[in-house]
Amino acid sequence: MMTNEKPKLLVIEDDPGMQAQLKWAYEDFEVIIAGDRGAALAALRSETPAVVTLDLGLPPDPDGTAEGFAVLDEIMALKPDTKVIVASGHGARESALKAIACGAYDFYQKPVDIEALGLIVRRAFQLHRIEAENRQMANRTGSENTVLGRMITAAPEMVRVARTIERVANTNATVLLLGASGTGKELLARGLHDASDRRDRAFVAINCAAIPENLLESELFGHEKGAFTGAVKTTEGKIEQAQGGTLFLDEVGDIPLPLQVKLLRFLQERVIERIGSRKSIEVDTRIVCATHQDLEGMIAAGRFREDLFYRLAEIVVRIPSLAERPGDAALLAKVFLARFAREMNPQVKGFAADALAAIDAWPWPGNVRELENRVKRAVIMSEAKLVGAVDLDLANPGGEQASVLNLKSAREEADRKVIRHALARSEGNISSTAKLLGISRPTLYDLLKQYDLHA
Repeated sequence: MMTNEKPKLLVIEDDPGMQAQLKWAYEDFEVIIAGDRGAALAALRSETPAVVTLDLGLPPDPDGTAEGFAVLDEIMALKPDTKVIVASGHGARESALKAIACGAYDFYQKPVDIEALGLIVRRAFQLHRIEAENRQMANRTGSENTVLGRMITAAPEMVRVARTIERVANTNATVLLLGASGTGKELLARGLHDASDRRDRAFVAINCAAIPENLLESELFGHEKGAFTGAVKTTEGKIEQAQGGTLFLDEVGDIPLPLQVKLLRFLQERVIERIGSRKSIEVDTRIVCATHQDLEGMIAAGRFREDLFYRLAEIVVRIPSLAERPGDAALLAKVFLARFAREMNPQVKGFAADALAAIDAWPWPGNVRELENRVKRAVIMSEAKLVGAVDLDLANPGGEQASVLNLKSAREEADRKVIRHALARSEGNISSTAKLLGISRPTLYDLLKQYDLHA
């Protein structure tokens, strides 16, 4: 349903003339006026405004700041996501530092410049909206965007994959997952196991490409004590460990030809023999396998057995790459950011607009694994509340991807780069930086706040 509700701005100001001026100046907001602490906190509870402007000089201490700071503390305690913009003419620098330390979003010095304050207010609303969207996205992923219990997606292509896996979960059919590295093959295999009637038994995973050929047979089938040098005890293989459950063979195309024969026998007869033993052991283990290789091409080249392929490929599920899942990159990025920020850098609240544009534009050759790694690194290294394209190392994707970014994002990125260079050259001196850039100090301060940069 469409709504024409204006965003709510709470103005805490005891001067009637200033109250009227601010209310007149912000026609695009629903302005709520409060002249003292009691009225301010009552309005905060009843109206839940996203942004508050707070004059520190409130009664009964209009010539000081004690009452104003008391109100700021109570706002932060009641509703810490509120963006509070503090105003004072008393010891401006000391008050500004203290206000920011107490949780204020920004500070401006009296006398009030309506236009400059309006710019700060609008930025505060924008940041509040972005942070709220990120929190909602992180919360939503627990329900409507989750398939197979744990895989996050909103793409119809991936939902169809999940529905296919759910349909075959309670059969004993061998499933072959085909997809590029990093597309979530093991996550889908776990989802299949959890959706099956084997969910209460073991799920065992083995990466066939990560184990040397001479050890892979022992890993899969186990060995008897004394079967070879170093075999000091009888050991069950992965197939036995998954008895009654599911064995996931990742990168099944890397199984050497001699071992393919032994795996084929298990799939046909459901019995195994440990290395060094002639005793057959019956095992009820379901096989799910995956590969990024072209198995049919390997068959033609004589590197993979055709009879084994048809045993493994009773059900073939092709997994789309992240680039083939519209919208999933941004969805997953927000989920990863929320998780990593909570664990490693709580000051990070979301993505800047240029970061989201770059995420949508990037082709993600490394798929979900690449996305997760980039977001994790960006969250750890970020010194700002919003992660930018530069933090993701996606500031200049190049080629066709760069053209997807809109003009506003490209201009913002250019501004960021030039300001950073000027700050570095002037060693963080604001006056020198402003002169290098050919702008005024107030304009530079505005830009620093807009892009969340630090001198």
